[in-house]
Formats: sequence, C-alpha cells, structure tokens
Amino acid sequence: MNPRLAAIAGPLKGTNFTLTEDETSIGRESANRICLSDPSVSRRHCTIRREGDLFKVTDLESLNGTFVNDVPVKERYLEHGDRLRLGDYTFSFLLEEGDAPAGSSTVLLDEGRLSTGTNTLQVRIADAFHLMARDLSALMKIATTINSVRGLEAVQRQLLELIFEVVPADSGAILLTEGGGAEEFSSVFGLDRQSGPNKTVRVSRTITDRVLSEGVSILSNDVQESGAFDEAESLIASHIQALLCVPLMLFDKPQGVIYLYASDPLTRFDKDHLQLLTAIAGIAAVALENASHVEWLESENQRLQDDIQIERNMIGESPRMREVYQFIARVAPTNSTVLIQGESGTGKELISRAIHLNSPRKGKAFVAVNCAALTETLLESELFGHEKGAFTGAVAQKKGKLEIADGGTLFLDEVGEMPPVLQVKLLRVLQEREFERVGGTRTLKVDIRLIAATNRDLEEAIRQGSFRQDLYYRLNVVSFSMPPLRERREDIPLLASYFVQKYADRCNRRVRGISSEARARLISYDWPGNVRELENAVERAVVLGTTELILPEDLPEAALESAAHASAARGAGVGVANYHEAVAEAKKQLILQAIEQAAGNYTEAAKLLGVHPNYLHRLIRNMNLRPELKK
Repeated sequence: MNPRLAAIAGPLKGTNFTLTEDETSIGRESANRICLSDPSVSRRHCTIRREGDLFKVTDLESLNGTFVNDVPVKERYLEHGDRLRLGDYTFSFLLEEGDAPAGSSTVLLDEGRLSTGTNTLQVRIADAFHLMARDLSALMKIATTINSVRGLEAVQRQLLELIFEVVPADSGAILLTEGGGAEEFSSVFGLDRQSGPNKTVRVSRTITDRVLSEGVSILSNDVQESGAFDEAESLIASHIQALLCVPLMLFDKPQGVIYLYASDPLTRFDKDHLQLLTAIAGIAAVALENASHVEWLESENQRLQDDIQIERNMIGESPRMREVYQFIARVAPTNSTVLIQGESGTGKELISRAIHLNSPRKGKAFVAVNCAALTETLLESELFGHEKGAFTGAVAQKKGKLEIADGGTLFLDEVGEMPPVLQVKLLRVLQEREFERVGGTRTLKVDIRLIAATNRDLEEAIRQGSFRQDLYYRLNVVSFSMPPLRERREDIPLLASYFVQKYADRCNRRVRGISSEARARLISYDWPGNVRELENAVERAVVLGTTELILPEDLPEAALESAAHASAARGAGVGVANYHEAVAEAKKQLILQAIEQAAGNYTEAAKLLGVHPNYLHRLIRNMNLRPELKK
C-alpha cells in the first residue's frame, strides 16, 4: 500500500504527495504538511488522518468546503480513486501501486530563443515523402503497430521505441498541443533509450515553438559549437550534440512535435533520418489524435457516470441523514411498496431515486408522476394510458406511465392529492398488478415497484373522507418521514457549498465560498421551504452577488430578517445575533449618512460608499431603509 495524493487539476497538476504520517494537514499556511499557497484554500483547510488501513478526510471549517467526488463533506473515509477538491486544486487519492506509474520520463522545457545557424537543416513536410525503399518496411511496421495499440501513453511509448530502432537517438519526447497552440502542451511523454522513463528528457521550448509556429522540421549536428543554440540553456547544459525535431501535422495544422536528441559526439543525424522521421510523424499524427480523442471520450464517459453516481448521493452527514441512508440500504433490495412523508422540499423524490438506483430494478425505468399537477381526466390518461377514440382528442393509442415503468419503479408524488375515483383504480393495481387503458377492455399485467410520497397527513385525510383507508394500508407497507432542514442544521453548510459550486459553474462566475456571517444567517434560518428554498436562495446569491464571497446582503430578505431572531429565540448564539444586529445597525447608519450627504442622489451616495449603485439599491431594499429615507 502506497497512500498518496496525485494532483490531477490545478496549479500543482502532476505532483504527488505521499501520506506517510498519521495525520496530514493541508492548507495555505506554511506550517501545513501540504502547503497550497492559493487564496482559494483556507489557512487550515482539512486533514487526512490514518486509521489503520483507512484514511479519513476532515474539513476544518474551511471557507469554500472540502469536496469528495464533487460532494461537500465534513468527514469522509476515502476510497481508492476518490477525487478530493480543495479550492482550485483537485487530487486523486491512490492506495494501490501502479495506478499512476512513471510511464514517461520527466520532460523539462527550456525557454531560450533560437538563432538559426548555418549547420541547422530545416525541411518542410511536403519534401519529406521521397523515401528510399529501405525505409518503407520501417514505415509499414510503425503504421501497423501503433494502430493496434490502445491508450495514448501506450501509443507514445510504442512509437518512440520503434523510432529508436531506425534513428540513432539517445532520448526522445512526444509533445501534443491543446487545440494546435504552442503555449501549453496537453500531453508530454518522454523516453530514454537506455533508462526508459527513469531519466529526465530535456526539451528546448525554443525548438518546439519554432517547429510548431512554422511547421518545419529542424536537424542540427553541431548544437554545442554552432552558437545557434546559445540561448537554449537546456541544450548546452545537457551537452546535447545532435537534435532532430519534426511537427505532427493534422489537416495542415501542427498538433505537436516529435523531439529526438543524442549526447554522443559520434552520433549524427542525416537527411534520411529527417525525412524518415517526418514521414513517421505524418503517419503517427492520426493515431495519436485518435488515441487522445478516445481517452477524452472515456474520461468524459467516466465523468458522466460519476455525475450519475453523485445524483444518487444525498448530501448530508447529520444523524438524521444517516437514518435516511440506513433506510435506503434496508429497503432498496426489496420489492415492498414505500410511502415517504415529509414537508415540501425535503427531497422525497431524491430518496425515491436513490432507492431505485440501489435496487435490482436499477437497469429499468424510474417513472415519476405528480398527482397534484394534473386534472382527474389527464392524470387517469397519464397513469393508465388510453385507446384511440377513448375521448375527444384521443387520436392514437397511448401507453400510460404504468406500462412505461414495467420492470422498474413508479414514483407517485403528492399521492394525497389523487382524486377518489383514481384511488380505487390504483388500489387494484397494487393488489393485482393489472389494469385497463382508458377506453380499453384488455387487461394488462405489469411488474412495478411503487413508491409514493406526500406532504399531507394521510391519517387526517382518511378521517376527513378524502383518502381511502384501504389504499393507505396498501401504500404504508414501509414508511419513512424525511427530516426538515431545520432539524439537521449541521448539513446546511454542506448543502450551501454544493449549491454555490453548482450555480457558480452554471453562471460561469468565480465564487470562492460563503462568508462566515452569511453562513451563520443560513444556519439560523428555519427554511420552511427546506432544501428547495435553500437552493433557490443560494442561486439568487450567486447571480446577484458582486464579490467572490457570498455575503449576508446577497441572501433573501426572509433569511436576513428572521435569522438573528430565530437564533436568539432558541436561546443559543445570542452573542452572534447581537454581533449581526450591531453590524447591520452600523451599515444602516453609514448608508443613511451617505445618502444625506449626497442630497438624496443614490449614484453619488454609492460613490461615497465605494460600491456600485445597483448594490446600494439592493442594500436599501434588503435592510428595509426606504421608510427611513422618506422621513
């Protein structure tokens, strides 16, 4: 076991950190075991503690959260391959050997400029295909081999090994560009003839930039003596005697380079080597592009699969949410009918999907129907389908949701709003697993699992006569009540961080996190609309916010008005509430003074305060200052 973090995105991409200590701290302060000097990371962001063979990451109340597989967490045991995201940094947690092998030599790029010498040979690709017959077998072998290898790194390694058979180079590298530009390389692979990937391969950016920008091949056998490469420090320092660099051309555009060099003074490259390597590059460019594209498709497919997995993961680590997870684990493998109760916005459909996705029916359809969204006639047709001519407008036969869900799961949301006539028909489906389409006479059999949800008190509805008691008993085989958000306040920061990231990406806006004051307001508010209301509030804050942090002023008026009072009423956080009230009062006085000084001109008042006029108007609205201004 070799526990480590491999940076896969961000400023340290490609760097590995071994986790040899019992506890590894990560953050912006230099005292951390892993120091990430970036403002997107908190001073003490998180720790990774070793517990036997297990590793647990713990967030240290960081400003913008600790994410595992794009889900914000407080504490989480890491599994092999998990993605750990801290600010702008993304790491892959690896336990097993061989997952991130050093398949390529380290490639160092020198930034010096190139002055062309008399002994430097430049050949354009159009001149390179007049090969002698002795080179044709090498080209055929390369073309056959690299097109039978899977994976970009494997293609690059195989290509360099075959090139070493026909060109007397000591070391080589293949560098692929991002979109044809020379600023950054999307892939860099190096190989030494003797040492393989264990020896650093030095590449001059001077040479690669020239080859990419002009689309020419370069050959030189007097690198040390000619003076043409005096500013290419990597060439001089490595005592390179001869070099050969050709472009990888695709659709008349350079997509990268093949770079070879030799340090032995007796080794010389000739024009035949240059022509042969240029022809090889012409053949290899398509294979490399295909391998790169396939890898991108595979990674994109994996990302989409991960997204699907994320959708089934419910965010929250409170004791109440652990009860939810335990319930899902117990009922998912069965076929029992499930009734989920809870307030609007608590995630009843989300838990239903989680049950389906963890059940033997996960390969079949999950079909959701909102019983409160349709009239009685439309709901009946939606559920049971109809035959052609069954009613006006029924111009063709239509399958209902029951048929579509055959073999899978049918989710009936707001089942308490179902009309009594349809309750009778649904009861028959639950008892016999059969029904007829509207206007039809043929009985259809279905194999479905039913999950129902409601925010009504069905027992009270039975007493009032609006819901059938026998249907209630059929639905209430296994039941569960989703906890409202106010009963799991410790999950609010995790949910808020998740929604901030979600809508910041969607709005293409950089948001580092949530300020401590805004976080306190979120936690103290009761959220009558639960998670749905919280999501809407965070989306609004991301859209309307003007800074990289979500501030209290960005939150809805309801949260601002009642958060401090709710906190005080519960007898907890009184000091925090008083602090917020004092800050709000100070802001109020500053705004009123600025408007008075500007003689009621909001634009001038905004200049005095150093804020945008739109932001000033929002402050006035959020703090309810208009009555004060009218006095």
